[in-house]
Amino acid sequence: MADEEPVIAQKAPYAVAVETGKSYWYCTCGKTESQPFCDGAHKGTGFRPVEYKAEQDEVVYFCGCRQSANGVTCDGAHGSL
Repeated sequence: MADEEPVIAQKAPYAVAVETGKSYWYCTCGKTESQPFCDGAHKGTGFRPVEYKAEQDEVVYFCGCRQSANGVTCDGAHGSL
């Protein structure tokens, strides 16, 4: 399963207001219905969700294309897709 590619859910980030101390489980497969967070759609694949723990109340731009070199946050990689 290591050669699987994630689904490009959208070619733009997801702006999410996060809360200090709260954990958010980012979907790495791109198949979730609750973008950008995991709903278990990765079952049977090699993908696993990644925890993002908010250090402060702020808006975080989670990657929608699953191509970011920044992990779960957008780095603009969608601009070259």
